Amino acid sequence: MTIRGIYEVCIGLPDAPALTEAIEYWAQFGYRVSQQGRLDAAQAEAAYGVRSAMQGVRLAHQEADHGLIRLMQWDAPLNDGLGLAPMKVLGSRWATTMTDDIYNLVNHAEDAIAANLPLRWVSPQRQQIYPMPVGHKPFVQPAPCVREACLLQPYYRQVLFQRFGYSLPHYGKTNPQSHFKASQGTHVGLVIQGSDAPLRFYDEVLGLLRIRNSPKPATADSVGPANIFDLHGDEAYYTQDFDDPRSSASDLMAVRSGRLKFIRFVGGAPHDDLLHRSRPGCLGMSLYTYAVSDITEYHARVTSGGASDVSDITRNEFGEHSLRFTAPDGTVWSMVNE
Repeated sequence: MTIRGIYEVCIGLPDAPALTEAIEYWAQFGYRVSQQGRLDAAQAEAAYGVRSAMQGVRLAHQEADHGLIRLMQWDAPLNDGLGLAPMKVLGSRWATTMTDDIYNLVNHAEDAIAANLPLRWVSPQRQQIYPMPVGHKPFVQPAPCVREACLLQPYYRQVLFQRFGYSLPHYGKTNPQSHFKASQGTHVGLVIQGSDAPLRFYDEVLGLLRIRNSPKPATADSVGPANIFDLHGDEAYYTQDFDDPRSSASDLMAVRSGRLKFIRFVGGAPHDDLLHRSRPGCLGMSLYTYAVSDITEYHARVTSGGASDVSDITRNEFGEHSLRFTAPDGTVWSMVNE
């Protein structure tokens, strides 16, 4: 396959102690160190457009080939990143993970709040992803839904969900030995505003599978989205998802994780533009990557397909051939040759 679902979520960190703490934190979600490497300032500038030496640590999750974590410790980070900015700011990024024990997260969040740790927390919201069966009988028949929570910390922006009453065989595999009984990253999100025209880049150029183009917007009357995205008044957004090409837009049991989800705001006042805090070299969740089988082909595709600031193909901190570019929506991306 030429391209798969989202390969990595990259997290910028300021120093070695923060890197050590991050490894410990993500171990609770079932991740383990799999690769490490370092670039000097000139090499990092070629790979990421940031003139700062850096150390990279890739975290694997069971046998997953997507939804990984890359920790990027910068000697001279550009800025503090998105931090605790609301989910709805332009440039907002987050990683979504499935858990088999959402209320374990609730307990920890409550303890963190009591300890006055810096975070934003939205307790589990019920989301009716698929319609309830006609004539559903409470306490007798399954109630298919998810409970979805949102946890923002200075370096991490996470949505965590637990399924009830249904399963999808290819959409996340939890690690029962991990403290939070969590899966690899199942999907990631980005916030944009205005026209959806720039999003054609993701299926027409990158070759991703376009699915679930929401026919109506989420509004302040939508309980879950309103709480997680803090919607007020006439604020509204549409969703647009792009999947691994091996996924399916019609067969539910064939749907795969590794999804890229766009939240596109329309109407209302413009939201704060934090794209400059959502790119390589920034702290926190600042970059997503795709793995491709022919990076030379993809260099030509993105160059001719509307991307800007396309780098040369170079070596990243793990010795892999990689490239960097800015998509038409303003989001910075990296690709690695698998």
